[in-house]
Amino acid sequence: MSIEQARFNMIEQQIRPWNVLDAGILELLGSVRREDFVPAAYRGLAFMDTEIPLPCGQNMLSPKMEARILQELALRKDEWVLEIGAGSGFMAALLGHRAAAVQTLEIHEELVTMARANLQRAGMSNVTVEQADGAHYSTKSAEFDVIVLSGSVAQIPQDLLQRLKPGGRLAAIVGDEPVMRAQIVTRATATDFRTRDLFDTVATRLEHFPEPSRFQF
Repeated sequence: MSIEQARFNMIEQQIRPWNVLDAGILELLGSVRREDFVPAAYRGLAFMDTEIPLPCGQNMLSPKMEARILQELALRKDEWVLEIGAGSGFMAALLGHRAAAVQTLEIHEELVTMARANLQRAGMSNVTVEQADGAHYSTKSAEFDVIVLSGSVAQIPQDLLQRLKPGGRLAAIVGDEPVMRAQIVTRATATDFRTRDLFDTVATRLEHFPEPSRFQF
């Protein structure tokens, strides 16, 4: 099977059946070379319905999850995006095609190097990769139209939600194994946050985000 046939099958057999029907996003997934963001050892899995291992114990989300989150965020070309968990840079590349600019944070130096190289090769001049601990980045003063957590958290920190502009959206995978839930949180007003559940899943934890106490009495 050719790469282009595999890409077509990914879109038609995995992504479209997951209610990803936005023509612009489907076209984008057909043009951004996902295989170039996959480690060489796993390139044969680039279009499979599975998470793909990355260095430092991290993973790329499955294609249908990336596509569905991207669709539900409904980005506009004038919006500024913060991503926490750059991984290989693929989600940042997708976000960069839909938004004005993307700042993506990655705690692991090896992944920072990988993501920068992949994004440069893909010509993504509006995406910057910063080596930083996203769990503590929320104390900074910058505000964003969209925030994407490209991994799971036990709960969304309130101070991260405060970095959303009014009308801003945050995408995260929230909860504990065996079932987590992908959610979109929208900041309706300064004090009103509205949560919309997308689908149940499981994803690798983002590091250093707080975990709830497990003590029982």
